[in-house]
Amino acid sequence: MQTSLFILVALFYIGCTFLPSSRRQTISIVVAAAWLLHGGVLWADVVGPEELRVGFSMMLSATLWVSVAAYWLENRNYTLDGLRVLVLPMAALAAVLPAIFPGNMVPLNGKSPVFLWHIVISILAYSTLTIAAFHAVLMVLQESRLHTRPGGVKAGWFGLALDRLPALLTMEKLLFRLIAFGFFLLTLTVLSGVVFSEELFNKAFKWDHKTIFTMLSWALFGLLLAGRRWQGWRGRTALSFTLTGFAILLLAYVGSRFVLEVVLHRVLV
Repeated sequence: MQTSLFILVALFYIGCTFLPSSRRQTISIVVAAAWLLHGGVLWADVVGPEELRVGFSMMLSATLWVSVAAYWLENRNYTLDGLRVLVLPMAALAAVLPAIFPGNMVPLNGKSPVFLWHIVISILAYSTLTIAAFHAVLMVLQESRLHTRPGGVKAGWFGLALDRLPALLTMEKLLFRLIAFGFFLLTLTVLSGVVFSEELFNKAFKWDHKTIFTMLSWALFGLLLAGRRWQGWRGRTALSFTLTGFAILLLAYVGSRFVLEVVLHRVLV
């Protein structure tokens, strides 16, 4: 039953991807309905009595679920059709992943309340920086289109979506707003992981690949915000930092867990 609902969510997302921009109200309603269904099915699949299902697919699905919400809210203030055609297909793919890679159940008995807060904050951090990465990709495409588009050539549907985006300066302002909020949440994630490591994972803090990648990503986003504040960094520099930081963060959790769970078949907490 849950697998069927995950597939239905994916079909809704894919359908909204290809709806014409003129159907804005319909897109908004269907995306909201798909988002609510996605959240409900994901909750039912992940949260059990005194246990929690964990795994790279759940993290990725939850991350894209929050990212869809961020897109939906932003799209009410700005026309972000370009973001729609990037986020929704990825959300459709992420929605069905838990049915293919179910992860493993972790008992909550004896776990500190900090454990759940750490998971929630980390998902929000990854989600915010994911939508920031989508913004950065759009800005790269938007800037490229401004410089290379030949006159008189009819734009395709994706080109038209890019043309409907806000001005680059507005997109840049949105990007740094997302990065600042995501950096704040990532800082809370790192601090809770370091300070409460023994309560969270029943073991002392250690420098493993996940920690190193997370700290490196945190440092890159922090350096970007500092450079923006004191050196006025923007444009290609900002986009390069954003995409590099996001790629490293993706490796920190999703990439490493995929290898350990799917390739090496290890059960993880």
